[in-house]
Amino acid sequence: MSKDKTIPSIVQHRNIFSYFCPRNNYNICMKKQDQQYPRLSFWEREVFFNNIDVAVIGSGIVGLSAALSLKELDPSLRVVVLERGALPMGASTRNAGFACFGSMSELLEDVDNVGESEVFELIERRFRGLRQLRQRVGDAALDYQPNGGFELFRDDDDAAASNFERCADRLSHFNQQIKNITGEAETYRIDREAVNKFGFRHISHVIYNACEGQLHPGKMVTALAQMAREKGIELLNGVDILKMNDDGNAVQLETQQGWTISCQKILVTTNGFARQLLPQLDVYPARNQVVITKPIPNLNIKGCFHYDRGYYYFRNIDNRILLGGGRNLAAEEEKTDRFGINNFIQSALSQLLRTVILPRQSFEVDSWWSGILGLGMVKKPIVEQVSPNVCVSVRMGGMGIAIGTLAGEEGAKLVLGGKKNP
Repeated sequence: MSKDKTIPSIVQHRNIFSYFCPRNNYNICMKKQDQQYPRLSFWEREVFFNNIDVAVIGSGIVGLSAALSLKELDPSLRVVVLERGALPMGASTRNAGFACFGSMSELLEDVDNVGESEVFELIERRFRGLRQLRQRVGDAALDYQPNGGFELFRDDDDAAASNFERCADRLSHFNQQIKNITGEAETYRIDREAVNKFGFRHISHVIYNACEGQLHPGKMVTALAQMAREKGIELLNGVDILKMNDDGNAVQLETQQGWTISCQKILVTTNGFARQLLPQLDVYPARNQVVITKPIPNLNIKGCFHYDRGYYYFRNIDNRILLGGGRNLAAEEEKTDRFGINNFIQSALSQLLRTVILPRQSFEVDSWWSGILGLGMVKKPIVEQVSPNVCVSVRMGGMGIAIGTLAGEEGAKLVLGGKKNP
């Protein structure tokens, strides 16, 4: 019997797949065959994604701190930290490394918005969070330097002069209120010597905070991750969660890779990115610009410096100056979770370096980058249960270094059925 030549022979096709998938549907078929992301094998499902008691989404300071607290509270738990990036790509390793709890002018502005009691409560939590971080990781591993904090006020700005006078008037009252928190009779004080000591220009007044310091964010996250692994916590990078479905018994996570992962409990710690998963939360992203110089010979600037109500900040690191901030210059434009450089803010930061911070020294810029903060109508973190098996610990208000450890611990307790700390 002769072969019907109108019917193509399978053997004529070098790719047998194309025989069953017409050319005009080829791309659809390839997607069905998981061309971009392979399906999980039986072995991968069994080893990496089976019997997860708690999955922590986000591997920054809050996420890693929460994972450690979970294992400390219940060592039998299987805790897995899921991170979409190769690194914790929010703010934990992209900030300035300030171990601070607020400059005077910034805190007074907060008092205007929410009242004294809430502000002093937040100061206490930030201070306690810093203490817990230092106790857990150790100052050596953090590269912690107790160099103090300095708030700078310009001499050619009426608003800055008014701000300073207000701070000076409230200094004694503030110190009295936080004495039991910091253990210092004079946490804040006017430092007249610092006006000229550092070689700044256009600065007329300085308020010094003896209780602030600086650390190395990269070393901090590295130490926390190492501690997590030593406790048996699994850290999985490159897992991008798109959707969560809590059915009351467990939570199904849908990933960018097309995988579905089942977990008993979830803690979301993605801060400025939290609304990508939970759009009802009162938290929004805010991009911050950062620049660092190349090493500067004979640099005599040492400490953490706040400027213009904390919207600008800079510090020394390895004979360099690291400067960040300026988002108030384009507040709406910088409400974004997209990384990138804002040219207008970049120009303002460069000018601040040249005219105020390093007016008498030549310097070269090494690099620029940006980080994403998690802000809201108030600065108090959100630590709450959003469904039977999903909790969140987000909105660090630009103070993740200070309050992230405590917020992570509170989130861990909430996941395990406890109540959040006040």
